[in-house]
Amino acid sequence: MEIRHIAQRNGRLSSFLKEELGLSTGLMNRLKWAQQLYVNGIARHADFSVCIGDEIVAVLDDPPPQYPAEQGEISILYEDEHILCVDKPAGMLVHPSRAVNTGTLANYVLGYYERTEQSCAFHPVTRLDRDTFGVVLLAKNSHIHRLLNILHEEGNLQKTYEALVFGVPDPKNGIIDAPISRLPLPSLLRTVDPAGKPSLTKYAVSEEFSCYSRVELTPVTGRTHQLRVHMAHIGHPILGDPQYGNPESLALSANLGIQTQVLCAKKLEFIHPITGNPTCIRTKLSVL
Repeated sequence: MEIRHIAQRNGRLSSFLKEELGLSTGLMNRLKWAQQLYVNGIARHADFSVCIGDEIVAVLDDPPPQYPAEQGEISILYEDEHILCVDKPAGMLVHPSRAVNTGTLANYVLGYYERTEQSCAFHPVTRLDRDTFGVVLLAKNSHIHRLLNILHEEGNLQKTYEALVFGVPDPKNGIIDAPISRLPLPSLLRTVDPAGKPSLTKYAVSEEFSCYSRVELTPVTGRTHQLRVHMAHIGHPILGDPQYGNPESLALSANLGIQTQVLCAKKLEFIHPITGNPTCIRTKLSVL
C-alpha cells in the first residue's frame, strides 16, 4: 500500500512525512532503512531536499507476520483502502497467542487479503475477548493504525455494547465509577480495587424480562474485562460469563440454554482519519 503526496512547498523529506503525511518517527525510520521512501520515483533518505511539485511516495508494506494466513469465512461490515471492519463471532480469538497460532480472526483476515490480492497487514484497533462478539475495527497498515489509535486515546472512537445481564439494574440508567486492577498472578482476571486504575462505564436498561434485562453499555475508559467486571460489581453480571458470574446468574444462564457470555460490540462511531467523514459501523449480530 502506498501514500502519495505532491509537494506544495520546499523542504526536507522528513518534514513532509511528519507534517503532511502524518507518519510517526518510528514508521518513518523503518521505511527509510527499508528504502520505501521515494521522490519522483527514486528511493531517497529522509534528509533529501524536496521541491514544489515533487511527488512523494511512502510504501507502507509491513514485515510478514509470524503466523499463517488461513482461508476461512469472515463477515465484512465495512471496507475501504485504509480500514476493514468485521463481525467477530463468539469463541474466536482476535489474535494468535503462544498456545493458539491458527483459527483466529487474524489468520482469516490475512487469508482474505491474500484472496483479494491486498498487500495489507493485520492491525487491530479494537479488540474483543474470545467470547465477546461483534464489531472489530482493523487498520490495513501501521500508519492508519497509528491515526486510529490516536482517535481512540483521545476518546474520539465511540464504542457501544449490548448485553443480557442478571436482574434489572436500579437505577435503570447510570454510571459505574469503580477502579479496576489485576488479580495476583497467575490469574488473568480483574477486580474492582480502590488502588486500581480509574474505570468508568455508562449503562442504560433497554428491555426488561422476568429475571434478566437487556442493557446498552458504553465504556468511557478501556480496561481489560471492564464491562464484565463492572456489571458483576453492581450485582448484575453478564449472562453466560463463567469468570465473573455469580451462582444465580450462572444458574439462570443454564436454564436459558446460554453457553457463552452474552456481550456484543454493537456499534462503533468515529471520524475517518483519512476522509474526515463521520463513520458508524453496526454489527449484524444480536444478543438474542
